[in-house]
Amino acid sequence: MALMTWNESYSVKVPELDDQHKQLFILINELHEAMKAGQARSMMAKVLDRLIQYTRLHFSEEEEMLASVSYAEFVSHVAQHRGFTERVEKFAREFRVGNVIITIEVMNFLQDWLVNHIMKVDRKYVPELSKS
Repeated sequence: MALMTWNESYSVKVPELDDQHKQLFILINELHEAMKAGQARSMMAKVLDRLIQYTRLHFSEEEEMLASVSYAEFVSHVAQHRGFTERVEKFAREFRVGNVIITIEVMNFLQDWLVNHIMKVDRKYVPELSKS
């Protein structure tokens, strides 16, 4: 059973961003499945790297869209992205050297952050992006 399931309540009404959010759900689910299956650290590291790379791509594209409409909360939005990226990258570094393991707490953090970010932070830009 998937840790995260996309539904339309997560939509930000921008198809490109919705598709990217769906991909993030998929990658978090892949990492969760790898954790549950006890897959080798190297396999889990690869999935974690893909998640980080895709997250960077998504944040970059979302920020570009927000900048193009002079989004009023742009600076705080970007700061949230940076905080998440730094935290996950630190976790990945620690995971690679064997200092941490992927646990259900880590998976819950990823899930909670993404859902809360979409539902509370991303939702704020919907009116601005729907004007363009």
